[in-house]
Amino acid sequence: MVLSNYVNTFGRAMMESYGARVHKVTVDAGFTCPNRDGSKGRGGCTFCNNTSFSPNGRAPAPIATQIANGRAVIARRTRAERFIAYFQAYTNTYDDPAVLQQRYDLALSQPGVIGLAVGTRPDCVPGKVLDMLACYRDRGFEVWLELGLQSAFDATLARVNRGHGFAEYRDAARAAHRRGLKVCTHLILGLPEETVAHAHITLDRVLDEGVEGLKLHPLHVVKGTRLAIAWRRGEYVPWSEARYIHVAGELVRRTPRDVIFHRLTGTASANLLLAPAWCGAKWHVLNGLTRHLALHGPQGSALGREAADLLAVD
Repeated sequence: MVLSNYVNTFGRAMMESYGARVHKVTVDAGFTCPNRDGSKGRGGCTFCNNTSFSPNGRAPAPIATQIANGRAVIARRTRAERFIAYFQAYTNTYDDPAVLQQRYDLALSQPGVIGLAVGTRPDCVPGKVLDMLACYRDRGFEVWLELGLQSAFDATLARVNRGHGFAEYRDAARAAHRRGLKVCTHLILGLPEETVAHAHITLDRVLDEGVEGLKLHPLHVVKGTRLAIAWRRGEYVPWSEARYIHVAGELVRRTPRDVIFHRLTGTASANLLLAPAWCGAKWHVLNGLTRHLALHGPQGSALGREAADLLAVD
């Protein structure tokens, strides 16, 4: 069984568009986050590893070096020759537009790079930045705006100290779509006090706004976070692997076939991960999702189901 037989995966979509393997190469461009520097808040989200952040001492390798190293690793593994520079770390639209353009241009000038994926917060995408991304798209580059929403429930977002609500996501997605930009929305399953119904309602709200891509992540507990403190106190219990596979699989089945899944699970390195242990084994989760979809139906096979229909798994 092959996952892409049941899910419209990013790899499959890029192969269909370009006739070749296309992989994302992660880039740390040295940006910070308004939820850390005091603009929106301090300390970041409760699940974010604060100890890895050093605004004055963090010195990532030059962008060209990061891309060259990532390209070499991926090429050895998959023989891919085309890449998308994925600006992943922190908030990658949170700087002066001239600075952003310089770093985006540098990434796009690297051999084999055919586009950008820009990870950011919904409250950090001003019109000038969206116009810049649209210009790259107009020049023929593959461009994705990746918005970290996590949940459509403002109470949950406040609980995890996101510093924004669903309204900011809605406004950002609509502004991007007015410019013809593709949006990939990040959602976390298993957030504190959320149920299966929350996950399905969040998906419905995101789909109602229109989205071209999705990323699903299980919430995992890593060292150096406020979530880790709550977990040690027994105030937060992570989802089981079986629960995650079932819920993520049902979300996939309720997603239209044309939406591209950029990711279906997430992992943390062994030196940081506290719980759950299964978040250190990506392929085991993906294989479980493949089996779930093979048994119950592929992406799009459960369109129109109401969130209330799935409460039995809660």
